[in-house]
Amino acid sequence: PSGRILPPLLLLLLLPLSPAAPCSPQPNATHFICTEPTLSTFPSGLPTTTLAISVEFTALAALLPTALAGLPQLQELHLSSNRLATLPEGLLHPVPTLRVLDLTDNLLADLPAGIFTGNGHLQHLVLQGNQLQALQPAWFQHLPQLHWLNLAANALVEVPPAVFHPLHSLRSLDLSRNRLASLAPGALAGLRALRRLDLEGNRLGTLPPTTFVPVPALRFLFLQGNELRALPAGIFVPLRHLRVLDLAHNRLQALELPLRSPGPALDLDISGNPWVCECPLLALLRRAAPRLTTARDTLCASPMRYRGQEVAAVSQAGDTGC
Repeated sequence: PSGRILPPLLLLLLLPLSPAAPCSPQPNATHFICTEPTLSTFPSGLPTTTLAISVEFTALAALLPTALAGLPQLQELHLSSNRLATLPEGLLHPVPTLRVLDLTDNLLADLPAGIFTGNGHLQHLVLQGNQLQALQPAWFQHLPQLHWLNLAANALVEVPPAVFHPLHSLRSLDLSRNRLASLAPGALAGLRALRRLDLEGNRLGTLPPTTFVPVPALRFLFLQGNELRALPAGIFVPLRHLRVLDLAHNRLQALELPLRSPGPALDLDISGNPWVCECPLLALLRRAAPRLTTARDTLCASPMRYRGQEVAAVSQAGDTGC
């Protein structure tokens, strides 16, 4: 009947609920984590004790220049899988102790020239999965302690000469899955500490003969999934410490290898190439004795008598006349 008084519990259920702010910071916390899909504004009021922030998989599309103000101890900032298309130039100026910055899978087509000014302690920088089309030398001018740089899965078409020259401490550089059709001479200049270089999945058709002269400490080199048709003679000779070389799924018919050095055999993947199984290739494989990691898929394309046979088996046969 009309006029009936509702029980208190039912009355509470019928009242409209005011939306609670997602991911409210806790006082005196050192780590802040938010993966709320509806979050569209960077949380404010984080305690000055904060050491690490993770705001990922949200609807965050913009950051204010003051977003990190009052966080002088911040060491890690994880902002992956958001909708960020731009960053304010002064965003990182309040956090000079920052060591890790992860911006994976956003919509960044460019970065401000001075974005990393004052972040000389940065060690890990991940820009994978954005829309960067060009590298600015200014980004890397003030990062002497950077160890890890991931630029994979962007839209880069070139690596300007000496763009990485200030990165004397860099150990790992990932340029895979971009649109690189060539590398300029000197593209790797200054990277004397580099141990790992990933160029997989680009459009490289050839490489300058001196490409790897600036990186003598390299141990892992990934060139698979490009369009390499030939390698300059001696291109890998500077790489005396190389342990892994991946040349799979290119268009190579002839092979170049680093000089054999003491220690473990080179792990070599040359599968998916149309190898010409004649004396230059067969003798090189016997002399260098690499460990072919996918021997079953490493097949001769010519001459006809060896077509479809495993390169390793032909190389080891005693009747090749080589």
